Order: sequence, then C-alpha cells, then structure tokens
Amino acid sequence: MKRKMEVVQTLLDALPYIKKFHNEKVVIKYGGSAQTSEELKQKFAQDIVLLHTVGMKPIIVHGGGKSITSLLSDLGVDTKFVDGQRVTTKEVMRIAEMVLSGEINNEIVSILNAYGTKAIGISGKDGDFLKAIPKDFDNFGYTGTITDINPEIVNNIIDDGFVPVIAPIATSSKLGHPGFNINADLAASKIAVALKARKILFLTDTQGVLDKDMNLITNLDIKKTQELKKDGTISGGMVPKVDACIEALRGGVKKAHIIDGRVEHSMLLEILTSSGIGTCIEL
Repeated sequence: MKRKMEVVQTLLDALPYIKKFHNEKVVIKYGGSAQTSEELKQKFAQDIVLLHTVGMKPIIVHGGGKSITSLLSDLGVDTKFVDGQRVTTKEVMRIAEMVLSGEINNEIVSILNAYGTKAIGISGKDGDFLKAIPKDFDNFGYTGTITDINPEIVNNIIDDGFVPVIAPIATSSKLGHPGFNINADLAASKIAVALKARKILFLTDTQGVLDKDMNLITNLDIKKTQELKKDGTISGGMVPKVDACIEALRGGVKKAHIIDGRVEHSMLLEILTSSGIGTCIEL
C-alpha cells in the first residue's frame, strides 16, 4: 500500500506541471548518448509518448554528428572541423543527408510509433520548412545559416495529432542545390522561436552548465550566462548550446533547459518536477 501511495503522490506532484504546459509546444534537441544508447532510446521514446499523451506538443530536432563521422570514415571520406563545426563538402553533404534523413530520422519515428504515439519525420527541405544560405562557403562549404522558417508544415503535423521529428537539413533558393547541413542546436533554437514554443530542452552528455568546481548550476539568466562565458566558466562545446538557449529566449521562448540525456527519463524530471535535473536559463 505504501508503494501505491508513493505512485499516487508522484502523479499529484506532476499534475500542476501537466496543467501548466497542456497544449504548449516543447522543442527537444535530441542528441548525445541518449541518441546512441539502445536503452536510452527506449526511455526517450517513453518520455515523448507520456508528454504527448498528457496534452503537450513535443517537437523533436535531432543531430547525428557521430553517425555521420562514422559513415564517412567507413567510406574513406575525409572530414574536418573548424571551430567545432563540420566543413561540409558536396560529398559530405550527400552522406550527412543520407544519415540524418534516411537513417536517424526514420529510426526515431519508428521507435515512437512502436511505443504508441504517432510521429512523422521531415527534413528542412520538406515544404521549404528551413531555408538557408552558406555560413561561410570558403571555410565551411555547405554548412548553412538558417534565413527563413515556414512553420505551417510543422503546425499542420501537430494539429493532426502527430509528433514532428525534424532532421536539420535546409534547402536553398537555387534550383539543383544540394542543400545545407545545419548545426542541430541552432536549428532547434530557431525552430522553437518560429513555432512559438513555451520551452526548449537540449539533451547533452553532461549534467548541465557547471561552475569552475564542476558543480551543477541549476538556474541562470542571460546576463549571468554571458558573464560565465566571458570568464571562461562556460567553454568548449557548452558555448554553442548556451548561445542557442539565449537566441531562443530572446525570440520569445519562456525557458531553456540543458539536461543530462544519460539520465533515464531526464525530460520528465525536468518538466514535471519542481526540483528539475539540469540547468534552466531564463531572461
């Protein structure tokens, strides 16, 4: 009986958050270990199904850098990075699109469908959802910067009761262009703004933003985040993630979260509990 009462209490604790975020859009950038561990894939799917079932509108934007690098290596195609971003040649672009749209996107959709929620996968090319221009063609090739987002296609998917799963590939205005490889963090941020999402979550392979003693910082605002970047507390791969958070917040998203995707059900712990699990950044 005690165990049953604990279950009931957990549900009651989650109820205010279920009511608060009912019918709200939540963008989830899905990557890191959560995307490569078979067990964590299943937990992720369960979390999405639960959020969708209680009335939230999850929107998944996924990366796939490790899988792209792995296939490029298998095929003997050289790849290099500048300032943490992949240099995308035409050959790399073809392989990146094949991995992101043809492999990873399809797998996520299949897992979600298997767990009982309806999902539809798209890339930014579908319906001209994402349009981009070169970030810096001489240095980065077909790595792009998003210029336009047409939210209609994703809003239609959501209105029809499906969970959209988005591969960060963008189209070009030029006929016959191979398209652009887009950084998934930045794509998620811009998509969250365009779709007027309430929240954005970034699943990472760390607890969240850490201080210089490697302790988790649970709450930040934009000003403090900028200070931590300036003094070097936030560095390396965390910089583009907090930049994406800041861009989303300045675009109207209420809260941005950086959470540990290696923890089972981390999304539910962050969204449906008062204590949370990662770093929450607000205006």
